[in-house]
Amino acid sequence: MANERLRGAITAAGLKLEQVAERLGVSPKTVERWISDPKRKPYRRFQYAVASMLHREVSYLWPDERTSEEVTASSDSELVKLYPHRNVVPQDAWLKLYAGATTHFDVLVYSGFWLTEDPRFHRLVREKSAAGVPVRFMLGDPASEAVAVRGQDEGIGLAMAGKVRNALLNYGPLFQLQGVEFRVHATTLYNSIYRSDDEMLANGHVYGVGAYMAPVLHIQRVPGGEIFDTYAESLERVWDGARRIASPTDCEGAYK
Repeated sequence: MANERLRGAITAAGLKLEQVAERLGVSPKTVERWISDPKRKPYRRFQYAVASMLHREVSYLWPDERTSEEVTASSDSELVKLYPHRNVVPQDAWLKLYAGATTHFDVLVYSGFWLTEDPRFHRLVREKSAAGVPVRFMLGDPASEAVAVRGQDEGIGLAMAGKVRNALLNYGPLFQLQGVEFRVHATTLYNSIYRSDDEMLANGHVYGVGAYMAPVLHIQRVPGGEIFDTYAESLERVWDGARRIASPTDCEGAYK
């Protein structure tokens, strides 16, 4: 059943879905899903923001909303394991993660160069794409300011853009596979996200530290939890704002 209270409150406030979405920093489709799909509720921070915007109580817009204690209890179960550094994550963990993909196979990084050198990962991409699993790669545009800044943050300067270019070249043979799509983004990433269906590895980005030395969260979606969905929504926003490329050299100068 659609959330008619939310729809009515938006209308009563004289707002359009696009205006609500712009103020919240989400897409209009996301706001529409909050209304049309009862299973797609906003995260609590958005619920409070919407309630404030519309001058309504959260409990009025979402009568069955759980308490913060219930949300916390569910979210605790989402964390499978915390690794202090990416370089201590077993290499097989990434392969095992994507081996189970049936609906989502997503890679969101600046370069993720280390993964491009693993022939087993390339083989897995081919197997999954042949099985009809959509594979989505999101890499930083080497000409973008975001990549330049990240290079400075890590202390490697222009080498970051070079790593991205080399990563794209390594992925060259995958560009022609059915169901595999590459996009480049100019987003400031706070995490690299590796998602397979309802599991993901989120590699934090820390100022002055290479990603290989930053913590990694192994997260799984649990009913009632919000951690997985927070990262997943961030990934989707990057995907929506990224530009599709047809070859490893199809991105130069896009954000100059």
